[in-house]
Amino acid sequence: MLPFKSLIEIDKSKAQPIYLQIVNSFIDLIRQGILKPGSKLPGSRKLSEMLRIHRKTVIAAFDELYAQSWLEVIPHKGTFVNQHLPETKSKPILKEINPFQFPEKPGYKFDKNPIYTTPFNPKHNFLEINEGYPDVRIAPLKALSANYRTALQRKPLNKYLYYLDCRGNKELRIVLSDYLNKTRGLSTTSDNILLTNGSIMAIYLAIQTLVKKGDKVIVGETNYRSANIAFQLARAKIYKAKVDEEGIVVEEIEKLCQNHSIRMIYVTPHHHHPTTVTLKAERRMKLLQLAEKYGFIILEDDYDYDFHYDYKPLLPLASADKNGMVIYTGSLCKTIAPAIRVGYMVAPKVIIDEIAMFRRFIDRQGDHILELAIAQLFKEGLIQRHLKKALKLFHQRRDMFAQLLREKMGNKVQFVLPEGGMAIWSKFNKSCPLDILIEKAHNKGLYIPPYRHFSPKNQDLNATRLGFASLNEEEMEQALSILGSF
Repeated sequence: MLPFKSLIEIDKSKAQPIYLQIVNSFIDLIRQGILKPGSKLPGSRKLSEMLRIHRKTVIAAFDELYAQSWLEVIPHKGTFVNQHLPETKSKPILKEINPFQFPEKPGYKFDKNPIYTTPFNPKHNFLEINEGYPDVRIAPLKALSANYRTALQRKPLNKYLYYLDCRGNKELRIVLSDYLNKTRGLSTTSDNILLTNGSIMAIYLAIQTLVKKGDKVIVGETNYRSANIAFQLARAKIYKAKVDEEGIVVEEIEKLCQNHSIRMIYVTPHHHHPTTVTLKAERRMKLLQLAEKYGFIILEDDYDYDFHYDYKPLLPLASADKNGMVIYTGSLCKTIAPAIRVGYMVAPKVIIDEIAMFRRFIDRQGDHILELAIAQLFKEGLIQRHLKKALKLFHQRRDMFAQLLREKMGNKVQFVLPEGGMAIWSKFNKSCPLDILIEKAHNKGLYIPPYRHFSPKNQDLNATRLGFASLNEEEMEQALSILGSF
């Protein structure tokens, strides 16, 4: 007889009832082939004595196993493992077997996708210089939380808690349309807006819907890595154009269009990612003209439009688009906090409707209650006041961070003060290799963003984005003192 006392684990401190622990142990023993189909089991009395538990507990476990067809009772003979179960190969019995352990590896063939990278997640006690995120400590979270509670109390509640419009909450689309029209010079209605879980989702949906395998696309030589990956997942042929101090070089785009049928161009014209440069007005006009001439889509990612410090921000390409060539994406994650996953896409209604139908099969819809709560923040003017406050604070932090970077790093790093955004593109001297610097910083409890994915293929720019918006003066001083000590 098998050593059931050691094979069946019972932990009375667990919340799970003991009879279910016995059930799961028996199922696992059968699946492992330790108990084979047709095997006879000890009676309930004998098993209860072995396990030192009440007989009624064993009977309850057996009843559950009968109900699930793992066991069968043969009159006058006893209790057996169901003989009709498929037989599995027996595994060796371990002295300390854990029947509840989940497999560490799949039993089927699996190849990791080389285009993905594993991000470094800083420990909770790390001081962090991120890629350029807002300071969540100043976010209007109390008001958002209050609005969320209010939204949950709306009547009738089923109007908001069932499956709803894949395009997103109508109230937020209406107020967002009005906000974008006033601040970005657009001419939209709510039908031109699709709400998403962040801007990267909007980018992914647009690419997956409008770019087919083999289509040719253009991105900047330095570019937002997630957009590059989205194109790779669509199996597009990617061409790259240079990026200089005036943004993506439109003349290179024109040459590529003369030799190839280009389907889409991805740009971050307001603050190019990662280098933060702003695409100049004449290049913007030329890019729109090329789109009309060659028929390619412009996917405009305006991830941090509201944070421009030295003068009023340039209006997006979409504001001058009269022929429906631009798909415009943005995010409220930078406005409120990265974890508040609300982004948006602006496009002609027919495109929004098509992309919404595709979105339905991978995500169905966003959080309509959260979207409703954010809509109320707009209606109350709270988002607008928060942006005004954040703009002033981040402007001060940009200048302070730049000053400290010069003081602490000296000639080890070169940078141009960005006109906007939340990060400084920092180029380190060859005498200060970033991979070594990052490792040393980690050992001192300082996280610095990885840098290799910012570099074009077969190049090492030895440069990275150093975010300033989320750091107060004391944190900047501490972080850059560590960085400058190496």
